[in-house]
Amino acid sequence: MSAEDTSEAEQADEGESETARAKLFGEWEITDIEYRDPSTERYITVTPIAHTMGRHADKQFQKSEISIVERLINRLMQTDENTGKKQLATSIVTEAFEIVHERTEENPIQVLVSAVENSAPREETVRLKYGGISVPKAVDVAPQRRVDQALKFLAEGVYGGSFKTTTSAAEALAQQLVGAANDDVQTYAVNQKEEKERVAAAAR
Repeated sequence: MSAEDTSEAEQADEGESETARAKLFGEWEITDIEYRDPSTERYITVTPIAHTMGRHADKQFQKSEISIVERLINRLMQTDENTGKKQLATSIVTEAFEIVHERTEENPIQVLVSAVENSAPREETVRLKYGGISVPKAVDVAPQRRVDQALKFLAEGVYGGSFKTTTSAAEALAQQLVGAANDDVQTYAVNQKEEKERVAAAAR
């Protein structure tokens, strides 16, 4: 190996170590995150970057390569009132992470990963047409779609828990994350997952 190749390899190693040392929002460690669901692990990416400037937008399925935290932030913007307000959505997630840490004394990124895993439906139904008759049919959910659905349920739970109420969006998000991480069926995200799986079980 030439000296030039050696220096490039050393620079690459240094870049990886710097990324590992970096913290999300300058506070939360991204290392030692535990995944309990092997099917969704490759689609739940954890990085210290919370804003990639939409670099993934022009490539199909590239969204799975960006941080799960940024994907949550993007999901929170998908309402009429919050469209395009990424700075506001980011501040909501930052504040919610502080609340989660105070209540659980755990890394809020780990809580988010657990919440996504517990809110991801394993089965859902599709409509099949037989001679003009629409019949529901249970199907397995692809791992990538499971993560998409979990983020959708979490965002809907935050919106429903904070819209036209005295509860702040950050507080509502913290409640959803802690509840889903504990697999509490009273939490909106987990409740929606259980409902989808119940309907699918009836359609088998």
